[in-house]
Amino acid sequence: MQGVGYRAFVEIEALELGLEGWVRNRRDGSVEAVFHGSEDAVEEMLQKCAAGPPAAAVVRVELIGEGVGAFDGFEVRPTV
Repeated sequence: MQGVGYRAFVEIEALELGLEGWVRNRRDGSVEAVFHGSEDAVEEMLQKCAAGPPAAAVVRVELIGEGVGAFDGFEVRPTV
């Protein structure tokens, strides 16, 4: 996904849905994100991630796990 504005897309959409958390690129070309908010907003965000921005070619969205966390807003983190 890198180079197509995917992280900026995720940040904008997450903020519009009132979600907290973060998004970052990984060196292998994947994108990793954590979303915290209402179940409906998170589900809608996952659907938006699957569609991606216009230049993206999303292969799959994988839900790794669910949990709890303390977040203050939504941020774009550096690549790992």
